[in-house]
Amino acid sequence: MTYKDRPSYLKRIQDDFEIVPIIALLGPRQCGKTTLAKQFALHFTSYGDEEVHYFDLEDYTDLARLENPKLTFGALKGLIIIDEIQRRPDLFPYLRVVADTMPLKFLILGSASRDLIRQSTESLAGRIAYIQVTPFTLEEAADQNKLWIRGGFPRSYLAESDEASFRWRMLYMQSYFEKDLPSFGMALPPQRLLRFWSLLAQYHANIANYSQMAQFIDVSVPTLKNYLALLEGTFLLRTLMPWHDNRGKRLVKSPKLYIRDSGIFHDLLNLKSYQDVILDLRNGASFEGFALEEVINSLNVRSEECYFWATHQEAELDLFLIYNGKRLGFEFKCTDQPKRTKSMESARQYLELDHLYIVTPIEETFPLDDKTTVLALKDVKKRLLN
Repeated sequence: MTYKDRPSYLKRIQDDFEIVPIIALLGPRQCGKTTLAKQFALHFTSYGDEEVHYFDLEDYTDLARLENPKLTFGALKGLIIIDEIQRRPDLFPYLRVVADTMPLKFLILGSASRDLIRQSTESLAGRIAYIQVTPFTLEEAADQNKLWIRGGFPRSYLAESDEASFRWRMLYMQSYFEKDLPSFGMALPPQRLLRFWSLLAQYHANIANYSQMAQFIDVSVPTLKNYLALLEGTFLLRTLMPWHDNRGKRLVKSPKLYIRDSGIFHDLLNLKSYQDVILDLRNGASFEGFALEEVINSLNVRSEECYFWATHQEAELDLFLIYNGKRLGFEFKCTDQPKRTKSMESARQYLELDHLYIVTPIEETFPLDDKTTVLALKDVKKRLLN
């Protein structure tokens, strides 16, 4: 298996190091953060800074080396890479002191969001930049259908066969259940965790019903919400909040849930191939989640800037955001014959959209009118950023 270069991330790291001494690469485990850090290390040495030091906090030897972090860092120079930083959040105060007093650069890698590594936002303000690393997107993966079916995790996408990709995802989720989630404080035993994720697969691209979900896994609603926040913090779940205002229309106020990687979603549904997915009744929900992630990643917008819109009269818009001052709406349709609907028209009028995009897996992008475009998924970045 040959890993791909990710030049856009390498440039962001280099640009951010011109401003701050510490950069955090955050994203789900196995999304390519370590490979990216090592690729950057090669660039770093080519700039004339010869020393690169790597610490893996899942390695007991490296943990022992950092028992006295101030002393250890004080003996080094150049670039220091620290992998799985969420295992030692107590290091952040030392990073602040070292960054203020020594000419070092730190590239820290974590499988948890800033919210799960709260110490960093308090002790490193003004000294750290955050870059969220995603699994592969269409910009990096040439085969759209392969990316959709296998998801973007490098080892899954680059596997020799669909079967090998599927097996890798099964092992990934097994490790996630047995190792990662308990380390973040999720107290459900493995069997109930699997049941919980199966439940999330059924809710994928649907509006959450907290009471029913909590009852299904036998926890309280507050505990369920804490679990969902934790899963979101490990980058495998997206909670898309509803848009609402004070105009009096009865709008849905519960969020929609998405398993962020389409390959993980298909793993939970036991769908191994393109044919399996296309013939499954949930192919529309699958494509919606896949395309939603592609749009959000292409525009590089924050999660809190993204919404869906829905009324209790069943009018709905899959994604609404304000981008560069324009009100944009997106509908995701797994069809080769897209068309406007009454629901789309309701959303366009109520949200006063500047443009509505109907995103599909087809090859051709074309206008339906001056404010509505059928947008081929492969054209998302080219059309929206130009």
